[in-house]
Amino acid sequence: MTLMRLPDSPIIAVSGFAADLLNGLQQRPRSVSPKYFYDEAGSQLFELICELPEYYPTRTELGILAGHAEEMAAVIGPAADIVEYGAGASRKIRLLLDALEAPRRFVPLDISGEHLQQAAQRLREDYPGLQIQPLVGDFTHNLALPPAVGRRVGFFPGSSIGNFEPREALGLLSRMASSLAGGGLLIGVDLVKTPAVLHAAYNDAAGVTARFNKNLLLRANRELGADFDLDAFAHYAYYNPIQQRIEMHLVSLCRQVVRLCGERIHFAEGDSLHTENSYKYTIAGFQTLARSAGFTPQAVWTDPAQAFSVHWLAAPEGGRS
Repeated sequence: MTLMRLPDSPIIAVSGFAADLLNGLQQRPRSVSPKYFYDEAGSQLFELICELPEYYPTRTELGILAGHAEEMAAVIGPAADIVEYGAGASRKIRLLLDALEAPRRFVPLDISGEHLQQAAQRLREDYPGLQIQPLVGDFTHNLALPPAVGRRVGFFPGSSIGNFEPREALGLLSRMASSLAGGGLLIGVDLVKTPAVLHAAYNDAAGVTARFNKNLLLRANRELGADFDLDAFAHYAYYNPIQQRIEMHLVSLCRQVVRLCGERIHFAEGDSLHTENSYKYTIAGFQTLARSAGFTPQAVWTDPAQAFSVHWLAAPEGGRS
């Protein structure tokens, strides 16, 4: 475990990249959590992905937020204490902050500390009257939030909920329902659509998503002293219609041995390291999941093409602060 702290934030513990990667490589099938994409370089690459013509989720969600920010602010209410899960560059929250009535505090939460610090500083400059309290940490675990200073509202854009297995998504939403008690959650959810659109979004012509995927190996080389040969692995992403998810892999192009943390990891040609899932939902299917987690689905907003959705989920009364 390591400890990290930013200005105005408590010290918190985050999981070890080395242990999780080594464990994932020793399993069959091999896999690793997509949260490890997001070091500083990975976060910057993801921002580039969001600008790609093939990658519809970001611009579509931004359009929904821009078009319905006043309605969203109305259901959130005044004097909100906002927590953004996986804040990144905090680009989307600005549309809400501009529409909200006298928000009390903004708590951006992200695993990439340097990226988060930069975004928080920009927000302080642009919203001088707003208390901004960044937290560096892994929100997929039971991370303690600072005591609430108003009606606590979660913001979870980008369809990041799709990166979790259904059972994991249920557990995460259940914890959010408890920690947001008396408030609610505004969450972005990508919708089921034609596989061709999905395939293009994760296999862009410029190869940025491939670089993002391979950055996981580059990070292991840089931080853990591993010796992954990036040219010996290929980015591979496809839509699995039975599971209703995009699967992203790194596939070994040859027989090879990789050294990591004193261990020798053997790859045969064609062996895969599964790096990410991105589940797609129907509106009704996601609302059923949210109800199972303890939320009450209320408003939902979509784009005209029904490619993406933003849901307002009311949290139950009670729970923990």
